[in-house]
Amino acid sequence: MKARAAFEMDEDWRVFHPNPSKPAFILPAGSVDAHCHVFGPGNRFPFSAQRKYTPCDAPKETLWELRDFLGIERNVIVQASCHGTDNAALVDALEDAGGRARGVAFLDRDVSAAELDALHAAGVRAVRFNFVKRLVDGLPRDALLEIVRKIQRLGWHIVIYFEAADLPDLYEFFASLPTIVVVDHVGRPDVTGSVGGREFDLFVRLMRENENIWCKVTCPDRLSQSGPPGYDDVIPFAKRIVEAFPDRVLWGTDWPHPNLKSHMPDDGQLVDFIPKIAETSELQRKLLVDNPLRLYWPEESGAATMNNEGQQ
Repeated sequence: MKARAAFEMDEDWRVFHPNPSKPAFILPAGSVDAHCHVFGPGNRFPFSAQRKYTPCDAPKETLWELRDFLGIERNVIVQASCHGTDNAALVDALEDAGGRARGVAFLDRDVSAAELDALHAAGVRAVRFNFVKRLVDGLPRDALLEIVRKIQRLGWHIVIYFEAADLPDLYEFFASLPTIVVVDHVGRPDVTGSVGGREFDLFVRLMRENENIWCKVTCPDRLSQSGPPGYDDVIPFAKRIVEAFPDRVLWGTDWPHPNLKSHMPDDGQLVDFIPKIAETSELQRKLLVDNPLRLYWPEESGAATMNNEGQQ
């Protein structure tokens, strides 16, 4: 492949931590980082012309090094909005992973069956829809539903990213979706509010009334006002979800932490956040091993393949 012209990352971009600490918490065997990304390299996998940010290079080789350093066994790599619907960097990483990674893609509504089959063969198992207005332009709901209809034959699920303030307007639409739905980053609650307040209660209600909806208890670094190393103000929110829905939660690093402006998190500290929100070994195993295997590697999980209602 011919190299393309170099690019310049945003002036205020924070590069991932160069020397993360070794976590004190020992991850259970088979643990999965269920939310991480790869960026570029930009001269090989150029970023989308429609992107709203230009990141640093964060290639697969660096992700594998972090995986091994932290004691993680597998990764779920989520297509970043800066690459748009060109999933080439994602597919390249999946094909290099030797079965130890799965992918979440971005798709256009006109994606063909052949393109979907090729993505599935590479290891893609879901499609992501971003509702955060500062990051992407809005996707019409009819386009989203058209994509959902196309992926159902493959048994894929969808991942949604939104901010808590927008949930009242999106609630009924999300509740109507026919596939398994995985919500990013605890639904991005305002952690300066009450864990039992109206805003977070609405998200808990969404999960309680819709058994096909899962949650990633990820990114305390994005949600916290108190900050590192403990991200203590996020603990009650993530802990409430883990304890209420132990069979429908996932965890991930969010490496390389795109668009963070306040600080660059230490990935070792993010691992040490886990026992604060999943206090027992049973909860930890479900969060880190059983749930992600059931969703992304059902053929290895020992459980029956889930249907589109999220049941076994």
